Amino acid sequence: MGKDKIRRFNENKTFENVVQPTREEVVNNFPLKGNWNKDFFKNDNPIVLELGCGKGEYTVAMARRDANRNFIGIDIKGARFWRGAKTALEEGLDNVGFMRTQIELIDQVFAENEVSEIWITFPDPQIKYRRTVHRLTNPDFLAKYNKVLKPEGTVNLKTDSEFLHGYTHGMIQLLGHKVIKSSHNVYHPDNRELPKIVTDVQTYYEEKFKALGKTITYIQFQFKD
Repeated sequence: MGKDKIRRFNENKTFENVVQPTREEVVNNFPLKGNWNKDFFKNDNPIVLELGCGKGEYTVAMARRDANRNFIGIDIKGARFWRGAKTALEEGLDNVGFMRTQIELIDQVFAENEVSEIWITFPDPQIKYRRTVHRLTNPDFLAKYNKVLKPEGTVNLKTDSEFLHGYTHGMIQLLGHKVIKSSHNVYHPDNRELPKIVTDVQTYYEEKFKALGKTITYIQFQFKD
């Protein structure tokens, strides 16, 4: 591990907006489960997650725009979200948190109906069939999201992968859930009805993909009752 990564890991330990439990702590009655509003944010505002948050650009950008909601970026790589956590502290954003854990443990970290919205930004599409189990919109992951989301809660997927976009769209319809918005090119001039955050914020990876001429897609969906 490089010195810079070690420095970031150590600095994360001092950040009051970062939570880094062990896997054992998560699966054995994690204390923040069901108590994020009361014990972490100390308010009753809705909670929004960014899964696989990377550097935390979306998490921080959404928090800047909406002080009346709480935002949590989740990633297993703490050296990445160190930048977002540090920026949030520097800007005094008290509606932002970051958590280092595996996304498959999301239903161990949050209680039923504790989350209002989920964002998944530029995940690995896991194209090979044997990697389906790791695809963040496969049925097992969707069931976990459905469990922690409030009724009428939404999931947003932004990706450069037409494969993942199509897979997700098909899976949502197959399972009887509801596609709310869908675009094969978020920067097409006709996409006036997309949430502004979709085009106003560009992550590090999105800028790289756009520079390569890749099209950015988006889908927003909701689980059936």
